[in-house]
Order: sequence, then C-alpha cells, then structure tokens
Amino acid sequence: MLHTLPKLQFNFLDLEPYIDTKTMELHYSKHHQTYVDKLNEALSNNKDLQENSPEELLTNLSKLPENIKTAVKNFGGGHFNHSFFWEILTLATNSKMGEKLTSKIVDDFGSVEEFKNKVIASGLGLFGSGWVWVAVNEQNKLEIINTLNQDNPITARPVAPILTLDVWEHAYYLKYQNRRKDYLEAIWNVLHWQKIESLYQSANS
Repeated sequence: MLHTLPKLQFNFLDLEPYIDTKTMELHYSKHHQTYVDKLNEALSNNKDLQENSPEELLTNLSKLPENIKTAVKNFGGGHFNHSFFWEILTLATNSKMGEKLTSKIVDDFGSVEEFKNKVIASGLGLFGSGWVWVAVNEQNKLEIINTLNQDNPITARPVAPILTLDVWEHAYYLKYQNRRKDYLEAIWNVLHWQKIESLYQSANS
C-alpha cells in the first residue's frame, strides 16, 4: 500500500493572514508530496514494510535493512512530521486551549505565556532547519524538544508529541523572509487547540 498525502481539514487560504495561501499550497502539494514519493520509492523493494505506518517505521528504524534506513528516517520523518503539523492547524477562529491542558502547562511552565515564550525561544534557537515539538515525556511532564532536519522525537524516545512547529524556511519564507520570530508568533493564531488537547488526553489515557 502506497503512502499518500493526508487530507487537509482546511483549505489553503484558511490560514491567512498568518500563513499565506501560496506557502500552504507549495508546502503541502510540493514539499510534503516529495517526502511521500521518496518514502514510497525507498520501500519499493520491501513489500513487507509498505503496510507499516510512518510511526511504525520510525520507531523501528534499527530493525530496517541498512540500505533503506537513512531514506526512511529522512523521507518517512518528513511525511510523519508534516502530517502531524497539518493536524494541529486550523483556520483562524476562536480555538481555545482546554482546561486540562491549560492546568498542565501552568504546572510545568508557570503560565501559558511563559510556555509560549519558551516554545518560540526554542524555535529561534534552532540552528538551520528543523522542528520544535511539545511532547509528554517519560515522567509525564510536558517537554519542549528541538529536532533537526526531518528528525522527530518518537524515533529515539518513548514520548508522545502533542504539538509541533515547522521551522524550515519553506514553511514561512514567502511571507516572513528571514523574520522567523514573526512567523513563530503568528502561527499561534491558527493552532488547533481542540486537537492538541485530544492528543494530550490520549497521551495520559
């Protein structure tokens, strides 16, 4: 079974003005599609692995044949990361953080504002291309994690991601150019807090 692009729950223009329509179109239909195509190509001679989800492939990298391991890490990671990213975005509405997640953030970071500031600072401190994640870690704490390129936290550790921000330049350069901070601040207006809350509750079930 070939991997395919996930269906978006919004239209390309729905994230305006925070993420522009052209960036969304290129990001999804070009960049993400390339990761899907390259992953399928890497698995083309391994029929037994084609049924595996990106999560299954990435959490079992050490068991994969050596000749496809790097490709699966890079292209499977790109597919997983982007699919996750689209899930936690929504059109600019009144998406509000739920009580349980708010309480957890206050417990672990002191306040929602401090949490937001730390996530943005983490993204600004990431050198080059990569991702900022918020995950429930082994101690049941919310942890901010940076990964480079298309790496992700599930490959190395038993954590449960609930939020990610794409910090590759192709995610924001058409609108924000080199102003990464502006992008990292703007994207909070289109975060899908109901979905993030659901992921948090699943991690604690």
